[in-house]
Amino acid sequence: MPQSIAAVALVVRDYDEAREYYQKLLGFDLIEDTPLDGDRRWVMVAPRGSQCRLLLARAATPEQRARVGAQTGGRVFLFLHTEDFWRDYHAFQARGVLFREAPREEPYGTVAVFQDLYGNLWDLIEMRTPGASE
Repeated sequence: MPQSIAAVALVVRDYDEAREYYQKLLGFDLIEDTPLDGDRRWVMVAPRGSQCRLLLARAATPEQRARVGAQTGGRVFLFLHTEDFWRDYHAFQARGVLFREAPREEPYGTVAVFQDLYGNLWDLIEMRTPGASE
């Protein structure tokens, strides 16, 4: 079996607020929400049809809390591919997703940076088909 990235841990302030944001504003599916020991939970969300998931990991220490929203030092952290950029861009805007820039055309596709509820930066991107003319 080939290797693949199954999940990425995203440090969050609170399980429920993060789960609500990713489900309601971004339209992600809830894959799992399982209680663990103490007040910990295994909360996984993913865009519909995606094999890669986000593990919403509640910050438990002061060091982890300091990293909420800043896991990459201000760089784009996650890349959300779509087959219809404008559909998703307008739907996200209507639900209150904060875009940090206007959409732009790049050699690789149509893209705009948005931030999640904690300030993590994401690219919403529709990849251009290789060899397609402009």
